[in-house]
Amino acid sequence: MAVTSAGATRADNAPARPRKNRTFLVLNIISIVAGIAIWWGLSLAGLQFPTPAEVVSAAWKMIQDGTLATDVGASLGRVLAGFALGSIAAVIVGFVMGWYTVARGLFEPWIQFFRTIPPLAMLPLVLVLMGIGESPKIFVIFLAAFLSCVISTYQGVVNVDRTLINAARVLGAGDGTIFGRVVVPASTPFILVGMRVGLGSAWGTLVAAELLAAQAGLGHRMQSAQLYYDLPTIFVGIIAIGVLGLIMDRLLMIAGNKLTAWQENR
Repeated sequence: MAVTSAGATRADNAPARPRKNRTFLVLNIISIVAGIAIWWGLSLAGLQFPTPAEVVSAAWKMIQDGTLATDVGASLGRVLAGFALGSIAAVIVGFVMGWYTVARGLFEPWIQFFRTIPPLAMLPLVLVLMGIGESPKIFVIFLAAFLSCVISTYQGVVNVDRTLINAARVLGAGDGTIFGRVVVPASTPFILVGMRVGLGSAWGTLVAAELLAAQAGLGHRMQSAQLYYDLPTIFVGIIAIGVLGLIMDRLLMIAGNKLTAWQENR
């Protein structure tokens, strides 16, 4: 009887999810259209904004001459490298800090110390030590992603329900099994939240990093456009960064939904 009831509940909820997704998509579209309309209205009202048509024209010219593809490729490569390295390091360090008290005592003061220092404040030092190539840019992005994600991972491990761990020990599970079967799944939502925050920090850091000694990239292109008061090109860079960041964030959300399908969501 209980099984039938559970099956009926799942069947009742199945049609609700597609409806919820469609409603969410419609609201997204309405929000985007409204935002563009407000932007257009502000530009026509006399504010020093280029119109959407002017921005589209500038973007089309950059697409035709290959500038936009080159800049997007350079910026995306830096963000992916720094974000991936930072997230992997954050997950490892966060798990170690959360699982071992000694590691927590050793690492936490330094993590908290560097979290109070904006990664961009490290940029002059990094440039002096590492030169003006790709390494300093990727390192600063790595630092931003790492510091945003490590505390979230650490909190996820610390907040694992002790009842689950004790129950696993009673059933004869060792530390390795408990860590892999209990701690990691329970910490995954925290890790994904930290990664999404780290992604935003990575993109924000990228723009400033590319203002110094970059030959290509969206931040570099925006700085060059600023010298000539080329507002449409600046807007193209801003929109490109926002779209790329949004796409990457949505991919993380999809991955998170797959990995945390066992959770009950609203």
